[in-house]
Amino acid sequence: MNPLLAHLNAPQLAAVTLPPVHALILAGAGSGKTRVLTTRIAWLISTGQVSPPGILAVTFTNKAAKEMQTRLAGMLPINVRGMWIGTFHGLCNRLLRAHHRDAGLPQLFQILDSADQQSAVKRLLKSLNVDDEKFPPRELCHFINAQKEQGLRPAAVEAWDDWARKRVGLYEAYEAQCQREGVVDFAELLLRSYELLERNEPLCRHYQERFRHILVDEFQDTNKLQYKWLKLLAGGGANLFCVGDDDQSIYAFRGADVGNMADFEREFKVTNLIRLEQNYRSHGNILDAANAIIKNNPSRLGKNLWTEAGSGEPIRVHEAYGEGDEARWIVEEVKALQRDGHTRAEIALLYRSNAQSRALEHALFNAGLPYRVYGGLRFFERAEIKHALAYLRLIANTDDDTAFARVVNFPTRGIGARSLETLQDAAKAANSSLHAAIPQVGGAGGAKLAAFAQLIVTLRDAAHLPLPELVDHVLELSGLRAHYRNEKEGQERLDNLDELINAAASFVAEEGTPDPDGEITGQYGNDLSSFLAHASLEAGEHQAGEGDDALQLMTVHSAKGLEFNVVFIGGLEDGLFPHENSMNEDKGLEEERRLMYVAVTRARQRLYLSFAQTRMLHGQTRYNLPSRFLDEVPEELVKWLTPRAGKGGFAMQDSASGSYGSAGASSYGATPRRSESSGGSGFRIGQSVMHAKFGLGVIINAEGSGSDARVQVNFGNAGMKWLALSIAKLEAA
Repeated sequence: MNPLLAHLNAPQLAAVTLPPVHALILAGAGSGKTRVLTTRIAWLISTGQVSPPGILAVTFTNKAAKEMQTRLAGMLPINVRGMWIGTFHGLCNRLLRAHHRDAGLPQLFQILDSADQQSAVKRLLKSLNVDDEKFPPRELCHFINAQKEQGLRPAAVEAWDDWARKRVGLYEAYEAQCQREGVVDFAELLLRSYELLERNEPLCRHYQERFRHILVDEFQDTNKLQYKWLKLLAGGGANLFCVGDDDQSIYAFRGADVGNMADFEREFKVTNLIRLEQNYRSHGNILDAANAIIKNNPSRLGKNLWTEAGSGEPIRVHEAYGEGDEARWIVEEVKALQRDGHTRAEIALLYRSNAQSRALEHALFNAGLPYRVYGGLRFFERAEIKHALAYLRLIANTDDDTAFARVVNFPTRGIGARSLETLQDAAKAANSSLHAAIPQVGGAGGAKLAAFAQLIVTLRDAAHLPLPELVDHVLELSGLRAHYRNEKEGQERLDNLDELINAAASFVAEEGTPDPDGEITGQYGNDLSSFLAHASLEAGEHQAGEGDDALQLMTVHSAKGLEFNVVFIGGLEDGLFPHENSMNEDKGLEEERRLMYVAVTRARQRLYLSFAQTRMLHGQTRYNLPSRFLDEVPEELVKWLTPRAGKGGFAMQDSASGSYGSAGASSYGATPRRSESSGGSGFRIGQSVMHAKFGLGVIINAEGSGSDARVQVNFGNAGMKWLALSIAKLEAA
C-alpha cells in the first residue's frame, strides 16, 4: 500500500482515493478531517493526477492553512509556499494583487481591518455632517459588510424608506471614499475578486483551467458569496472536494449558510457523500450524548459518531441553587481533579454567554486558581464594563480625570477634541481636575461640557440607592444601554452590563451583614467605593501568562476546533442555553442545539453539565427551567451529583444550609430564605409543577390565600402565567 494511505481508516481511505469527481465529506467532530484533506492533496499530486499549481485549497483561518501546509510539506518533497493554500480573504488578496489594474485598484492597495474600517466610517460621517447617533459607525460597518457578503453593491440594495435610503447612500459614499484612498475592507476583498472573475471572461477561464481540484475546509461555515466564488472557479470543470459538518454550523450570525451543503449536493449532482464517523477524541458516553442531542435537529444530512476507545466515565450533572453556588462547585471540583493528577490547562469551563464568566472569575479569584479567558477579555476588562465603572468612579470622586476622560464623550455627546484641549489647558492653569475646570470653558463646547457635569450631578443625587439599583440607574441615565441597544451586535455588551448589576448585588450579599429581617447593612452595604476597589482588584493582573498551567475559560463559540481532557458546560437553563432569543424560532433553536453538540464534543475523558435553579438578571432573582438539552441526554449515560425531583424537575437546595427543599431569594441577591407555602396550598415558590395545557413550569411568585390564592408560573416557551389555584389543577412535578 502507498505509505500515504497507511494510517487511514476505511471511510478516510475512500475519501482520499476518490476518482476526480465532486465529493462531499461529512466529517464529524474529531474524525480526522485535516488528515483527509492534506492526504487527498498529497495523493492527487503523488499519483500524477495534478501538479501542485493545479490545487486550490481554501480554509477559514490562517492557523488551519498553515497546519495544512506543514503537514503537506512533511508528506511530499514539494515547495508548498507557492501553492494556492489559504483563507478566502488571503487567496482573494493574492488574486487582486496579481490583477490590480483589472480590478481597478492601485498596485499597493491597503487592507482595512475592522478597527480601521470603523475609523474610516467615522471620518466619512464627519465629512458629510451626519449624526453618528442616528447612524452609529459600528452599525453602519455591519450593514455595509452584510450587503457585500450577499454580493450587493449600493445600486442593488432595496431601500423602503428615507432612513434606509440614507443608509444606502452612506454605503455608496463609503465605497467612493475607499476607492479614492486606495483601500479595501475584508468583505471587499471577496466581492471584488468575485466581480473581477465574473466580468473578465479570459481571466476567469485562465483560473478555471489552472485549478483542476478545489478543496474546501469547514464548508458548513461558507456564506452565500463564498459559495458563489467557489462555483465560479469550478465552472470550467474543476472537481470540488468539500469537507464539513452541518452539525457544527454555529456561525449564522456571521452570515454562514449551512444550506450551502445541501445546495452543493443538489446543484453539482454529488453522488459521492462520505461520512467520517469514527471519532479519535472522546469516550463513548460523551459521543452517545452528542448523538442523542443532535438527532433532534430535523434538517441535517445525518451521521453517528462512534469510537473504539470504550464508554468511559458517565456524564456528571450538577444542580446548583444559584450561579454563585454553581461557580463555587466548579472550583471545588477543579481542585479535586487537580488532586487526581489533572493539569489545569486540560480543563475547560465553557459558557453560552460572555456575561457568565463574571461569576466564574470571581470564584476562581477567591480560590487563587489561575485561569485564562480564551478568545476574549476578562469581565472587568471589557470596554462596556470599564465605561460603566468610569461613571461610578465619577459619582464617588468627580476629580478622577481618568474616568472623566473615558466617558466625557461616551456615548457621543458632541464634545470635540478642541473643547477637551481647552478644558485641559484650563485645568492645568487652575491646578484643578478636568471636572472642576468646566466653568472656565465658554462657547458651544463649554455648554456641552456643562451638560455633562449636570449629568454627573444627577447621577450623584442617586448615590443613596442600594448599590445594585444605583448601577442600574447609572446604566440607564448615562445612555450606555441606549448606545448598545442601537448596535447590531450589542446584545452581548448589554448582557455584560446586566451582569455588572449582578456583580454589585453579589458584592452586597457577600460583604454586607444581614440584619434579622434579611436587609443588608453595615460598612459595605451601600459603599460604592468598596465595590469599585473590589472591581479594580479583580481586574488586576491575575490572568495566567502564556505557558502557565491555567484553567481555560471561553464561550462555546470560541471553543470550536479545540479539545480538552475535562470540560464543564455551565448555565444549562432554558433562556440561557438555549438562548432566549432562539427559543421561538425553529432555525434558531437548531443552531443552539448544534452549539450544544460542539460543546459536548470538546471533551475527551470527562464531561460535567451544570445548571442553577435561580439566576440573577438586572439584579433580580429569576427562576429558570433546566435546559431542554439536558432532557435529550439518555438517563443511562448520566450520573447525577445532586438529588433530582424527576425528569425536568428541580431538587431545590437552600444555598445557606445545603439542605434540599424549597427556597426563595429576596430582591438584589440578599441571602436566600425559605419561602412559605403559597396561600396554604402546599405549593411553594421555586417548586416545579405540571399543567395539562402549558406543561412543566416553576412557581416564581404567589399572592392571596384560600380561594383567592394564585401563583405566577414560568412555563418556559409558554411564557409567564398567573393561575388561580382553585381551578388551575396544578400538580407537583
